[in-house]
Amino acid sequence: QVQLVESGGGLVQAGGSLRLSCAASGRTFSSYAMGWFRQAPGKEREFVAAISWSGGNTYYADSVKGRFTISRDNAKNTVYLQMNSLKPEDTAVYYCAAAKGLTGWGPEYDSWGQGTQVTVSS
Repeated sequence: QVQLVESGGGLVQAGGSLRLSCAASGRTFSSYAMGWFRQAPGKEREFVAAISWSGGNTYYADSVKGRFTISRDNAKNTVYLQMNSLKPEDTAVYYCAAAKGLTGWGPEYDSWGQGTQVTVSS
């Protein structure tokens, strides 16, 4: 497993942008696919985006496709989520997670960060 710490959340107006970062500890980061999930109050956790270990493949939820971009820097043990054209419905706690393979299914992720709050005002 890897230890994950998210940062970069905050309050932004609708239409604005934020970039989330997830720093990982351990030398095996580059062997993991990484994903971002989010959970809004009163709702279940939902998949946002995922990226393969090499960064060559990505996968997005339909709700964020074209607005969010996931990327990674294996030299820095960090994965990013660039969020543009933010909407109030994007408000949630965002979590990064690590998995053995590229997937959007939460149970296949075995390491999770503590989350970072993103709030989009209308």
